[in-house]
Amino acid sequence: MLSGLIGRKIGITQVFTEGGTVEAVTAIEAGPCTVTQIKSVGKEGYNAIQLGFGEAKRLNSPEQGHLGKLGLFKHLREFRVKDTSDIELGHRIDVSLFQPGDLVDVVGVSKGKGFAGTVKRHHFAGGPKTHGQSDRHRAPGSIGAGTDPGRVLKGQRMAGHMGNRRVTVKHIKVVKADPDRNLLLVKGAVPGARNGLLEIRKSGVRD
Repeated sequence: MLSGLIGRKIGITQVFTEGGTVEAVTAIEAGPCTVTQIKSVGKEGYNAIQLGFGEAKRLNSPEQGHLGKLGLFKHLREFRVKDTSDIELGHRIDVSLFQPGDLVDVVGVSKGKGFAGTVKRHHFAGGPKTHGQSDRHRAPGSIGAGTDPGRVLKGQRMAGHMGNRRVTVKHIKVVKADPDRNLLLVKGAVPGARNGLLEIRKSGVRD
């Protein structure tokens, strides 16, 4: 059975629990999504379901040929499943897939921060602030040894582009699921900016 949905981040808010405590939650517009393609082991080599989300103003010819009369979808994402026998093309899936108390993994693209130094990007401590050091406050320091190995090792943490990467936050608790408003409230923060595209998957589900 399908274990995920496509959604859009609305923003951060807070709710009161039954115990009277306040919790920070992220509001997500989750679905409704439409099944646009069903992949099988016999044809594609694996079982998967492709979902469409959001309305597009126009589609190019290949997209129109792929979607046919299913609709104009702005976003298409694929979810692996073990069995496709109970899923039909054109089937609509909404936020009722999740229940309060469920744990989900949320996938999104983090906010882009542009070019950043090592202090901001990797939380380096920087250099000494006194004893004659005038320009070492935010410097990375040594990036390798001398003769041996005589080069900078791959993966060395240095300054560079920060953010704008695919990020997965795991095991987030579902606080509320409202199918009537296509609204999903999850505890804490999720990756990305407001209106950013998200993939919400049930935690612990393996292909």
